[in-house]
Amino acid sequence: MIAIALISGGLDSLLAANLVKSLGIQVIGLHFKLPSCKLNIKESFPDLGIPLVEIDLAKEFISLIRSPRYGFGSNMNPCIDCKILMFSKAKELLPEFKASFIISGEVLGQRPMSQTKQSLELIKRRSGLGELLLRPLSAGLLAPSLAEIRGWVDREKLLKFSGRTRRPQMELANKMGINEYANPAGGCLLTDPQFSKRLKELIAHDELNLSNLELLKLGRHFRISPSAKLVVGRDEKESNQLVKLAADEDYLFYPNDKIAGPTSLARGKIDQQLVRLCSQINCSYCDISLGAQTDMLYRKMPKEEEFSLTVSFSQRDDFAGLHI
Repeated sequence: MIAIALISGGLDSLLAANLVKSLGIQVIGLHFKLPSCKLNIKESFPDLGIPLVEIDLAKEFISLIRSPRYGFGSNMNPCIDCKILMFSKAKELLPEFKASFIISGEVLGQRPMSQTKQSLELIKRRSGLGELLLRPLSAGLLAPSLAEIRGWVDREKLLKFSGRTRRPQMELANKMGINEYANPAGGCLLTDPQFSKRLKELIAHDELNLSNLELLKLGRHFRISPSAKLVVGRDEKESNQLVKLAADEDYLFYPNDKIAGPTSLARGKIDQQLVRLCSQINCSYCDISLGAQTDMLYRKMPKEEEFSLTVSFSQRDDFAGLHI
């Protein structure tokens, strides 16, 4: 008997997979890669004890985030629609893996939007899984799934976790020897207020795509015109990442070798006036004295030719109105 376990990297999904595995079921882990997830599942969990398959749902996610049928949570998290998407895709994979049912780590009452009894039923129905879905951590409080009805798993050995407390999960994790796991949201950036603010702004300017969504994860963001943005790296690592994410027609701004400072990426319709503004903003994060002049370097991708522009150091507050 084979089952597919949806693995977010959070504690609940790991517990659910291990619990069903302990009942003699062969479990295959399935992780859906979403652009809003900051977790690299294979780097974070090189050995889960079960086979792990990773599938990219980025394109489907972009369509979903524009107008989720069941709305957003406290920020830009469309939890119900997201779960329906993932469960629907998991159902499609049942024949490929010769699996008989799906395992989820959801806990009744843990989340106010997506884990009420009504929401759990809605997700089960709208995804098309129905009784093929087993939620082993709260199974004793829910209607029996097909796996329980047919005796593939012993319902008496499943659990009755409910509510927002994490203590039962922590105790079970200790018994199972599970010491590493992501935060309860599975590392979802959509629950973060600042990321959500940036995402709303991106959608408002009709700039939502995978490339721009990746940029939201980095740096300080400035709306420099209705059709252009600047992202300033917060440290050397982010500056290097911005260089890697730079696409054709993007501009990169950076200080000369004599001073320390970040790299910035500008995307959109950039004219010479905006080149100066970007240079000034980037300069405000460099290590020089107020009022001092220095040369900011810039280039337009993919060309290697560098240009130089002399600007004066300004306080960051001068650009506060542009900060997203």
